Amino acid sequence: RESTLERAHEEEKQKRFQNKVKQKKSASHAITRSVVNSDTGTTVKQKKREKVADETVDQRTVFVGNLPVNCTTQVLKSLFREYGPIKSVRFRSLVPAEATLSKKLAAIKNKLHPNAKFINAYVVFKEEHDAVKALKENGREIASGFHIRVDIASKSSSHDDKRSIFLGNLSYDISDDAVREHFSVCGDVVAVRIVRDRKTGLGKGFGYVQFENTDAVHLALKLNESDLMGRNIRVKRCGKKWKAPQKSAGQPCSLKDRVDTTVKNRSCSNASFVGEKATPLKKSSEQEVLKTVPRSKAVEKT
Repeated sequence: RESTLERAHEEEKQKRFQNKVKQKKSASHAITRSVVNSDTGTTVKQKKREKVADETVDQRTVFVGNLPVNCTTQVLKSLFREYGPIKSVRFRSLVPAEATLSKKLAAIKNKLHPNAKFINAYVVFKEEHDAVKALKENGREIASGFHIRVDIASKSSSHDDKRSIFLGNLSYDISDDAVREHFSVCGDVVAVRIVRDRKTGLGKGFGYVQFENTDAVHLALKLNESDLMGRNIRVKRCGKKWKAPQKSAGQPCSLKDRVDTTVKNRSCSNASFVGEKATPLKKSSEQEVLKTVPRSKAVEKT
């Protein structure tokens, strides 16, 4: 009896201990769920706040393009300080000299790629109206051969296609000022934008030029196929797709063109050519019966 009572007592202790462990686990799960829910709630609120903050920051931020590589924060602050208090300055489009270096570390150690000649920057003002006033510096020559491009970083800033042209077949190492000088004979150039690769800093072969008025666009279109750094560049209006020039009658057609023309001619032959219709023969109503001749009679006749 004593042994059975001791066993029953130990079993009760184990059950109580297991129940306590289960209660602790359930409590810990409930706490973690509440923490997760509270964290997700705070993150959603933080994201909403960050979105609102980002929109206001973009409206107060000025993009500065076509800066020389040796440009510093002090130079930019001294340039834009007169328009209002500046909150921060950060550089972009940095190309490290080594692939193992990060852009931030390359900027700190000043180890940039030797072929990199241009960098961009963002200047954040404390007030939005100060950023609008800073747009007066657009087109200013900050150094020899470097006319900066200043624009609001907000997405609401629209690009006027009527006063702009698209450039194609550009050299990969072309500079903004080379394009500006080439089209300066057409009129006052407001901004030049060469689309570049983020990793290498080299151009992708196309860009845009914005003029002061629309009359300069008509003159710029005449520079189509003109030579710029050894390349015949393409010039067209913004918003229109480029079409390949049609070959003249004297030039030989390629094999693909010949195949296309033959296919077109075949498809159009049914509609264009009408031949004479043949009159079908009338079938006789009486079917001809073949007479079988015995072999012996056939031999006698021969």
